[in-house]
Amino acid sequence: MKDILEVVIKNLVDNKEEVSITENTNAKSICYEVKVSKTDMGKVIGRQGKMAKAIRTIMKAIAIKEHKKVTIEFLD
Repeated sequence: MKDILEVVIKNLVDNKEEVSITENTNAKSICYEVKVSKTDMGKVIGRQGKMAKAIRTIMKAIAIKEHKKVTIEFLD
């Protein structure tokens, strides 16, 4: 699942080498912390958070198949 998130994020940003994704897992949940450069943060979040919401929706759909709950946090 982390690989899919990484592909989506890297295709949105200009500075692909500055993308870092940290995965924290529990028994039934997964939390991803996404860090990108400050210049690319607007592209990842999108207008009124629509891009971030779309990314979260995709990841939740994938997580349902694995019977897990997923959260994504975008960090500065």
